[in-house]
Amino acid sequence: MSGLAMIIFPLILLAIAGGGNLYIGLKLYQWLVTIFPNIDSGIYIGVFTILAVIMILGFMSSFLPFPVWLKRSFSWISVHWMGIFVYLLLLYFVMDIILLAGGLLRIIPDPVPQSVIFYSGLNVVLITTGLVSYGLYKANRLRYVFYDLQPANTSLNGMKLVLISDSHLGAVNNFERDLEKIVQAINDMKPDLVCWTGDIFNGDYFAVRNPDRAAMLLGGIESAYGVYACPGNHDAGASYTQMSEFLKRADVTLLSDEYAIIDDRFVLIGRSDSSPIGDAGGSKRKDISDILSSVDADLPIIVMDHNPGSIRDYGSEINLILTGHTHKGQMFPFSLITRAIFDVDHGHYQKDKNSPHVIVTSGVSTWGPPLRIGTNNEIVCITL
Repeated sequence: MSGLAMIIFPLILLAIAGGGNLYIGLKLYQWLVTIFPNIDSGIYIGVFTILAVIMILGFMSSFLPFPVWLKRSFSWISVHWMGIFVYLLLLYFVMDIILLAGGLLRIIPDPVPQSVIFYSGLNVVLITTGLVSYGLYKANRLRYVFYDLQPANTSLNGMKLVLISDSHLGAVNNFERDLEKIVQAINDMKPDLVCWTGDIFNGDYFAVRNPDRAAMLLGGIESAYGVYACPGNHDAGASYTQMSEFLKRADVTLLSDEYAIIDDRFVLIGRSDSSPIGDAGGSKRKDISDILSSVDADLPIIVMDHNPGSIRDYGSEINLILTGHTHKGQMFPFSLITRAIFDVDHGHYQKDKNSPHVIVTSGVSTWGPPLRIGTNNEIVCITL
């Protein structure tokens, strides 16, 4: 992250966290006063101020010189409060629109009665509690998704690929905890090749709780041609060297604007991420034509590229593109945003019969709030 970004990013977070917490805090206070008329406003303001500060520190923790235990504590509080924050903010906004419309239509008296404030606030709190509880439950479930594709080049026939992405090792999620189960699930699919399309880490290698155990378990993945990965935007930063060394210990081959010829059967290209958050080994993303210039054009080509926003860079010379990044929005209504931004934010896509097949996975784990609402953690199995 550049020096200017290091200044602008915290300011944007401060504005969102500060303004959002002020709004939510005011609405909750108005509701709580209907239940506890003598609530101490000073203590209440202090609590919301602390939450806003921790929210910012939690998301900036990988850039801050804090002890690991303190970073983890800030991150845990930050991401859980962020999940609650999002739905309180959205629901209170919707409720305010309803109350405003009710006032304009003379359905609700002015000033708004205390009973209306109580029941509207109660609805917001109950719906938020239900959504967050469901999201935590869904984030601890793993879905298996299967695709049968027919690329133009028949030399790939019969090959089975397993695709995972967005594990975010070191984040507040279930990937590291459930790693043994995930590795076993991959092995049960008996893949010829495992592709890991970025955001392996969450921006800080030192946030991984037990990297030696994680590397050992990942080294147990069984596939005919091995495990290959490309970096994501979070696979960067001050601990990039340690991330690369971890992947070597885990027997994962990282391709960063590089390619491998697999069994003289096909070419696998791994792209550098288009917008890494911090240093990613000092290299700049190459133009795809520079990479293809040294590739055997007679072999089918599979590309791993973390961000599906780049799929327009590829033409008919590519057979299959594997990607992730979007999480499919992870939490509704953000899925509406990812659907609007990307040509495809999840699933199988092919622009026309001369274009490459594209598979976008919603990811094997979560980023930020450990919630899944309207989306799934998934492992993808592709049979060609």
